[in-house]
Amino acid sequence: MDFTPSEEQRAARDLAAEIFGDLSTHERLTAAGTGTDAELWKRLGGAGLLEAVEEVGLLGLVLLLEEQGRTTAQIPLAATGVYGLLAVGAYGSERQRDSLLPGLRNGSVVAVGAFSATGASPVRAQDAAGSDVCALSGAVPVVPWLRDATHVVVPDADRALWLVRTEDAGAGVEPVETTAPWAAGRLVLSGARGERLGGPGPAAYERIRAAARIAFAGLQAGVCAGSVARAARYTSEREQFGRPLSTKQGVQLRAAEAHMDTESIRVTAYEAAWRYDEGLACGTHALTAAWWASEAGRRVVHTGQHLHGGMGADLEHPVHRHFLWGRQIDAYLGGSGQAGEELGELLMAEGLVAGEPVAEGSEG
Repeated sequence: MDFTPSEEQRAARDLAAEIFGDLSTHERLTAAGTGTDAELWKRLGGAGLLEAVEEVGLLGLVLLLEEQGRTTAQIPLAATGVYGLLAVGAYGSERQRDSLLPGLRNGSVVAVGAFSATGASPVRAQDAAGSDVCALSGAVPVVPWLRDATHVVVPDADRALWLVRTEDAGAGVEPVETTAPWAAGRLVLSGARGERLGGPGPAAYERIRAAARIAFAGLQAGVCAGSVARAARYTSEREQFGRPLSTKQGVQLRAAEAHMDTESIRVTAYEAAWRYDEGLACGTHALTAAWWASEAGRRVVHTGQHLHGGMGADLEHPVHRHFLWGRQIDAYLGGSGQAGEELGELLMAEGLVAGEPVAEGSEG
């Protein structure tokens, strides 16, 4: 495997870094409050970066999300990239691709996913057997960026995927406050019209859920990298007894551990994304990336705050935003416990299918 970005992926990443650096400043983020930065979203669409997701694949999207995470830019890139561009491009019908992809590419269409961290969906599909259209009922408590969405990808209790337009009758959106300012909402479906996305089985669901885990792990890698970078600058400039804090061994050790944790999140996300793009099995790799993003990501953003001392407790300080994003991604992924449990079950199942059951009491 080779994680070296292609020329197209590097160009997209560098352009994203430039745009995020110019527009996603502390002052603009403060002014945005809990809303999405519409100007930044429009700029990304105009620069061709949304359209580029189809060319650079999931690994390229992870690179873009890293740059977003460094600045905690308030846009629905992860959601629309996975649940819109990748999902519709891979599983949409010809009519769905023709009607949705142009808007997804320029940002006028925003797709999100009503996926639960536990995998269990509270949504029921009526009259769905053998049909490409059904009536959906149920409520999903928290859907990131739902308040921006024109379309929602909704899995039902049988793990079939359905596309719902948020403006249609029977589809309700209620504002929800989350730890990070993700314009989230509660999705309430009361007989809302759903169009099938992908086949009737769970294959599309499993693939898209894996892609979402990988994408949000990539976003977490950027959030953590931004937190570590801020801590490094602060401890290099802040002096105690005439010496920078960064010269103290305790500070150096904590910063080094945070850096290694961040690299672990990054490399596991890269590997999982590469496997996804190559069409290889990536379920366990996606869960591994999610575990690192939750477990290590939580440690990193706490360290970022702690290394800022008293300033880290200031809710208006930029590093606090990284803390909030890191904790929200952890929650969205279901936490390391959930990812670890699913990973263990999947590894056991794969071992049994391969005829190599794990011996009781064995190590590793």
